[in-house]
Amino acid sequence: MNFSLIYLAQRFFYRIYEFLRNWYVGGFLAAVHKTLNILEAFDRRLALRINLRYLFRPIYQDYSFLGRLLGFLFRGVRIIYASLIYFVIIVIAAGIYLAWAVAPIYILYKGFYGNGGLF
Repeated sequence: MNFSLIYLAQRFFYRIYEFLRNWYVGGFLAAVHKTLNILEAFDRRLALRINLRYLFRPIYQDYSFLGRLLGFLFRGVRIIYASLIYFVIIVIAAGIYLAWAVAPIYILYKGFYGNGGLF
């Protein structure tokens, strides 16, 4: 009889540990993976990495002063635009993850102290 109570207590705490590990660690890794996939999809269109690499190179191989100036300005605007888009995506993803991380705590709080709760 004593062994079964110890076993049940051990399994109870193990399941809580596994839930928290899967919820927070697994959820974080899934959120990071999904966010990186979205950023890579946007990078195919916005080409932030390519524009950063070739920022000081003339666009369309026009090596005149005007070609160099317009290439720098055009790529600079694209870098600023892409950076803003990336920033918005990262902020939205962080907000979604924070809501995901707070959800179990909120549910427990509402269950114990909310309207009609246990306490």
